[in-house]
Amino acid sequence: MDLSLSPEHISFRDEVTAFLLDNKDKWPSSGLPMRHQKRLAWQKLLIEHGYAARTIPAEYGGYGAEPDILKSRLISEAFAQTGAPPPMANQGISMLVPTLLEMGSEEQKQAHVAKTLRGETIWCQGYSEPGAGSDLASLKTSATVDGSDYLINGQKIWTSTAQQADMIFCLVRTDADAPKHHGISYIIFPMDTPGIEVRPLVDMTGAPNFNEVFFTDVRVPIENVVGEPGQGWRVANATLKHERGMLGNPNAAKARLLAIVELMKAETIDGERLIDSPVFRDRLVRLQAEVYAMLANGMRVMTASLKGEPAGMAGLIIKLQGCELNHQLAGLAIDAMGELGLLYGDSPRIRDRGSWQWRYMYDLGLIIGGGTAQIQKNIIAERGLGMPREPKPQVAA
Repeated sequence: MDLSLSPEHISFRDEVTAFLLDNKDKWPSSGLPMRHQKRLAWQKLLIEHGYAARTIPAEYGGYGAEPDILKSRLISEAFAQTGAPPPMANQGISMLVPTLLEMGSEEQKQAHVAKTLRGETIWCQGYSEPGAGSDLASLKTSATVDGSDYLINGQKIWTSTAQQADMIFCLVRTDADAPKHHGISYIIFPMDTPGIEVRPLVDMTGAPNFNEVFFTDVRVPIENVVGEPGQGWRVANATLKHERGMLGNPNAAKARLLAIVELMKAETIDGERLIDSPVFRDRLVRLQAEVYAMLANGMRVMTASLKGEPAGMAGLIIKLQGCELNHQLAGLAIDAMGELGLLYGDSPRIRDRGSWQWRYMYDLGLIIGGGTAQIQKNIIAERGLGMPREPKPQVAA
């Protein structure tokens, strides 16, 4: 790929930067609720100018531009350099929308994609269960046919945003007699459907970011299945691919890196800026190298996607690399703040509203969530490097 910028690309980069700075009064703050009017207005403005949902067809609520890898890269760079709030990225926008565009029916696309892109519809993901986490295909939540509907019964766990969500995309077992990977269906339905109970779970941040979700005779039309009944494992893996990309977003990592650079310029030890300390600068440069390697890998994945080719190893490492790198970046920020980095909650001396402390704890959870680091390493070894599967322990007779 030729990464040289043409005059057109240089002009485009300046245009995006100017737009973001000219509209600084419209930037929503990071602490606003998901459905806050200022966040929704910012997302709408970004879509209208092609800085969000850029290549999604206009008939589904996107901007409808032709794919251009360099322009996509320049947009991300402009957000990182200016510190502007990036476009919304969540389970609906980043995971469900590309899945529906690839495998959903026309009715499903028309009903859900545009509202999701605008942030009007919030989604949660019903995948993991108490007995089916890393071995997701062992899920037990059942869906039995009753006329033109399914009756869903079972339980999901670690369901992010379930307490705020309007809709859920959920894996259910529709054929108990089929092999475990073949009896699963992928179905979408409203979270206010009778028979759904949500119980919040408090995580290490001290907030209920996860939930248990219980289904008791939840009635859902069969037509809500994405793809065909029994093909849910294939659809689910498409969603998981997009989830790994969201959790390992290199643009978010670069924005964090730039924020840490500014933090280290402001913080001092004995009158010396941290950015001038060889020890701290060495840690920063090591992480900077990883961030830029991650950015290059992201372009490799994007190129493969535009060519309709599998991303291979480049796609397999995204989640593992991204989540561990984000945790290390937050750790550096906390160390840079010294003893103030230990503060939490509503302490009057806390910096940046405790955002770095929150990220450190939340990102530690993401090393487990969305596929544990250990599982990701097995996938990389087996699918990427062609190594033999890890032997299962023998069960005594």
